Amino acid sequence: MSPYVTMPLVFEGVPEAEMQGRADAFLARMRKRRTVRDFSDRPVPRELIETAVRVAGTAPSGANQQPWSFVCISDAQRKKLIREGAEEEERAFYAGRAGEEWLDALAHLGTDDQKPFLETAPWLIAIFAQRWGHDAEGNRIKHYYVPESVGIATGFLIAALHDAGLATLTHTPAPMNFLNELCGRPDNEKALILLVVGYPKEGCLVPAIGKKPLEEIATFL
Repeated sequence: MSPYVTMPLVFEGVPEAEMQGRADAFLARMRKRRTVRDFSDRPVPRELIETAVRVAGTAPSGANQQPWSFVCISDAQRKKLIREGAEEEERAFYAGRAGEEWLDALAHLGTDDQKPFLETAPWLIAIFAQRWGHDAEGNRIKHYYVPESVGIATGFLIAALHDAGLATLTHTPAPMNFLNELCGRPDNEKALILLVVGYPKEGCLVPAIGKKPLEEIATFL
């Protein structure tokens, strides 16, 4: 068993008088976040994507195993292949694989099997979960709380990108096995989300939907 090693906590405290103001300001910024399906082809600097992924990498994870991989794609040909693979799965989804109940639930969002944003947006981030890993000797080791860990990291990533002034779309074609080959990922990784990143297209419209109020999502005991 590895030795239990500690280090001093570096914690940036905030004066109590400023805490609510900071929380309110962050809430106001996040309330403006919307999922976007019409993207501009305006370039986004790689450095912005790198910083956002670094933020994602600070997320907590089971046993600190950090079971995630973020494949950041800007190459036009690879994006074209990803669009082709995604639309093939989406055609099957909308043609009957999803079932009527699921399609009815999606109807108010106006989605279909056409995904031009996968080519138009300057960046795609394929998010993979590492179902297991390897130790220093190459032996297979179990990973713990993988979906939870990757989900938290993805939330960090979306918040960081929004805070930087970018729009995102969480795209989840199913199944997503085609992404392993197109992104060169090993068998122990499973694609969970294809995050589309860029600027909204001028005149972009989004569905007129809202979020549940606090009293519907939280209980205080």
